Amino acid sequence: MKKMTFDLSGHEYIQLNNLLKVLHLVGTGGEANIRIDNGEVMVNGQTETQKRKKIRTGDKVNFENMAIEVVSGV
Repeated sequence: MKKMTFDLSGHEYIQLNNLLKVLHLVGTGGEANIRIDNGEVMVNGQTETQKRKKIRTGDKVNFENMAIEVVSGV
């Protein structure tokens, strides 16, 4: 599994669907929403189906073969 970090500096949170899109893990926001609806994304070890789930510093997101740790001030 590949690991990466996402720097949330200057923001309180990012919505889950936007995170997938910003990191270019999906082609469009619509694809992100479908993948989330299908239960393909995990947040902190739990399957997440809320498209606009607020992802905050310290959260860990797993999608396909990618493990993303959300940090602040890297």
